[in-house]
Amino acid sequence: MLRQTSFGIIFSVAVSSILAKTIMVYMAFKATKPGSSWRRLIGVKISNCVVFFCSFIQALLSIIWLSTSPPFPEMNTHLYQDKIIFQCNEGSMLAFSMLLGYMGLLALISFIVAFLARNLPDCFNEAKNITFSMLVVCSVWVAFIPSYMSATGKNTVLVEIFAVISSSFGILGCIFFPKCYIILRM
Repeated sequence: MLRQTSFGIIFSVAVSSILAKTIMVYMAFKATKPGSSWRRLIGVKISNCVVFFCSFIQALLSIIWLSTSPPFPEMNTHLYQDKIIFQCNEGSMLAFSMLLGYMGLLALISFIVAFLARNLPDCFNEAKNITFSMLVVCSVWVAFIPSYMSATGKNTVLVEIFAVISSSFGILGCIFFPKCYIILRM
């Protein structure tokens, strides 16, 4: 029952952390200009507020979903004549779609902010890595939605696990592996 909601909250914390990091990178470079009003905004409070606010919205969506129409197990006897498939009925498809839509919105906002910050000085090109990682995440989740809706039974869990692992590898591979390469090269 809590599989989708816990995944949604954890994933929103991860993506909102990347969004907060991208915002801080952008603000740090804007604050270096003389006479910039961005200097007073730089601090850990901005990052923490972004992560908390984005995760709170996802938690609120999850609480509303679980209180109005929670997921429940159901038996699918229509798919196969000789088999009974136990599967998770999401309850309200609208709430489930809002949960996925909010995660997609966070990833899209992170992609847009990182894309706008990609033209920072070349010695600090982490925004380019974040842009590409968010592009990978958005691509995985765009492919996930039709796959998840067409899968049945235990295959829905497999599709969800594949999407989580692919997007996690996209984030790790595009943000952290280039840093490891620089460290190992020295």
